[in-house]
Amino acid sequence: MNGAELLLNIAGGVALLLWGVRMVRTGILRAWGSEFRRVLAGSLHNRLTAWLAGLGVTAVLQSSTATATLAVSFASKGLLTTSAGLALMLGADLGSTLVVQLLSFGVHFLSPALILVGVVAFLATESGVTRHLGRALIGLGLVLLSLTLIVGASEPLRDSAALQTVLGAIGREPIIAFLLAVLLTWLAHSSVATILFFMSLVGSGAIPLELGFVLVLGANAGAGIVPFVLSLSEGPAARRIPLGNLLFRAVGALIALGALSYVSPWLAQLNGGGPRQIANLHTAFNLALAILFLPLTGPVARLVERLLPDNREAEGQVKPRYLDPSVVKKPTLALAAASREVLRMADIIETMLRDLIEVFRTNDQKLMQRLSDLDNDVDTLYEAIKLYLTEASRAGTTEEESKRIVDAITFTTNLEHVGDIIDKNLLELAQKKARNRLSFSDEGWQELEAMHARVVDNMQLAIGVFMSGDVDPARQLLAQKEKLREIERAGSEHHFERLRSGRVQSIETSALHLDIMRDLKRINSHLTSVAYPILDAHGVLRASRLRKEPLPPEAPAEAQTGAGAAPTAAPGG
Repeated sequence: MNGAELLLNIAGGVALLLWGVRMVRTGILRAWGSEFRRVLAGSLHNRLTAWLAGLGVTAVLQSSTATATLAVSFASKGLLTTSAGLALMLGADLGSTLVVQLLSFGVHFLSPALILVGVVAFLATESGVTRHLGRALIGLGLVLLSLTLIVGASEPLRDSAALQTVLGAIGREPIIAFLLAVLLTWLAHSSVATILFFMSLVGSGAIPLELGFVLVLGANAGAGIVPFVLSLSEGPAARRIPLGNLLFRAVGALIALGALSYVSPWLAQLNGGGPRQIANLHTAFNLALAILFLPLTGPVARLVERLLPDNREAEGQVKPRYLDPSVVKKPTLALAAASREVLRMADIIETMLRDLIEVFRTNDQKLMQRLSDLDNDVDTLYEAIKLYLTEASRAGTTEEESKRIVDAITFTTNLEHVGDIIDKNLLELAQKKARNRLSFSDEGWQELEAMHARVVDNMQLAIGVFMSGDVDPARQLLAQKEKLREIERAGSEHHFERLRSGRVQSIETSALHLDIMRDLKRINSHLTSVAYPILDAHGVLRASRLRKEPLPPEAPAEAQTGAGAAPTAAPGG
């Protein structure tokens, strides 16, 4: 076998190993991903439970990077403190060693059976847990098969004089070997895969055991780089946990590298050959990390918070200002704090709504981007307010307090929907208008301006209704909804008249014009929904706008149109 064929066989085995590890992870995530999220979310109250949750979830996933991704997601939403997140990652680091331990016992003969059972399970159903579990079993079988291929392909390396010369040079420079393992782990994005690769090389005799120990420590340090780099696009709060975990792994690996000459004899006394000793070092290292650093997660959390402070300009998003955690268990005070934050969120929405008409008037690209960025601020405040009020609702609220919490969450949700309509619908329409160089007719533009102004007025009225809870402003807001419906209907009729007359501008902008009116009407419906619980509490709403029986033909016109009826309860636009 020539050198090129040898390297190709080893590279193919490594590629199969990476693919098998990926199939195991994705199969398990697809089968039980939501359950893992619930387990983690319910275990973040203190360092010990967070550590155990990280250990358990990663023991199944066999990917500390996947667990880190979940931790980053929780931290970015304010659900996970830095200290608890660091404890979670220490547990994840230890959990990822278990599959290495399992495979070090020489269970390669199970590969055909695992692939067979996995394929049968995968093909048995089109969806569901069974199919995803089958995918994971196929992946595990491919991992075992790849290790067999790597061992077989690398056996000739034992007799290669050139390789022995290179390995001898690397062995005399452990720092170089350490950095090489860091690089390989980063390229593979999987410490499990690289350590299994090193274990197979030791098992085939291609590399000496002492060099394998150094490579294992380098792989553990490299495993901390992967989630940190993947989190670089997140805010400071989300990046702190991967940074702290990277510090744990790097410092621990360097300490272990210096103490390797003292640890190696102890590992040799344990049962098993080279691959077992590689697996034992990997597990012992991560267990030592947990013992050493779990009591220090608090100080390290403060360190990374200083290294990555909250920065409004750098992050591009606002942060909650009034959600005082010290009063979250006092519903009355928590409601007051949340109401102030809701008003702050409403101010941002009102700014977006007011400036929207200027976007359509001027095609200002910078203003479009600023409004889109403001929607990110709205999303941040919405998540924070919702979680804060949910936590407040667990503090033993009265019936009235529970109702006010539900009303506040509902109003906040509607505001968030308004932001989404502006960002994902109306700004897209503005981009289309600018891209195609379209312009509205004078009459059409005046109709859009009038409808927009009415919605802005209703926005201010809706905020007042939310704060006061009075029935008279709520009646007025619902009456304004009826007026806007009439404005939208009249605008559509006038638009169709212009189309019939052959107005070129109206023909070119027809879809644009109608879509803008539709979205403004949707925004108004979300805003006016704040009136319904108030009017319902005062008993002034009808159950439905539909009549139980059709009116006879001779019924008076005002009865048919419902003139003088109380405001309707229908929430639609």
